[in-house]
Amino acid sequence: MVSNGMAQGKGVAGRTAAVTGAARGIGRAVAECLVDGGARVALLDIQAPTDEAALNQSDDTMFVLCDVTDEQSVDHAVRQIEAVWDGVDILVNNAGIFAIEPLEQTTLEGWNRMLAVNLTGSFLCSRRVLPGMRDQGWGRIISMGSSAGKTGGSKNTAAYGAAKAGVMALAKAIATEYAPWGITSNAMAPALIETDMVAGIADLADGIPVGRLGQPADVAHAVRFLASEEAGYITGEVMDVNGGFLID
Repeated sequence: MVSNGMAQGKGVAGRTAAVTGAARGIGRAVAECLVDGGARVALLDIQAPTDEAALNQSDDTMFVLCDVTDEQSVDHAVRQIEAVWDGVDILVNNAGIFAIEPLEQTTLEGWNRMLAVNLTGSFLCSRRVLPGMRDQGWGRIISMGSSAGKTGGSKNTAAYGAAKAGVMALAKAIATEYAPWGITSNAMAPALIETDMVAGIADLADGIPVGRLGQPADVAHAVRFLASEEAGYITGEVMDVNGGFLID
């Protein structure tokens, strides 16, 4: 048989991943999807999930308490992962918050909190794991942006839209800077995913071309691909997962 030059990849099998905001919702779906693909996964969150004990008893998962807005907390969390599994091959910056609030009613405290969790958290986590990825010559960073980061979002979501735009710009900047070391950095831009964050807006499914709200698994499978060996030639991209809600 004549080779076509395409090596057989191994997906995420054998890799170590850290997923922030992983106690529930999209983050939990991403963590489970990566484990299904053969990765070891540290689930980071500011609140422990109800099955924390089971996660810590598994050889493939662990829960690590982490406040992504706190530099020392991020460092401590990564040290815990390094102590058990040596290092982090895949980072998924998923932790985030959302608020619907008119711009004129947005306090400076609320604005800063939105940026701290969504944007600064991605910066702190990425900065902490990048040296290890560079040393080993391989790494994947996937950051959770949003369609709101492209459009400004729906009415009264200025702080959220600005934060997510920053997340996606940061992902591109990391891609450019770290590509020579085999590290890719991409962002997701999901919209209308059925989680607690969009509770009560199921009627919006009528405006989605595929006719339904997205599920956390829809995002998780896209993340797993970008985290895989096979996605090594994709970096600096923002991947839409929105059922055709925004086609740009």
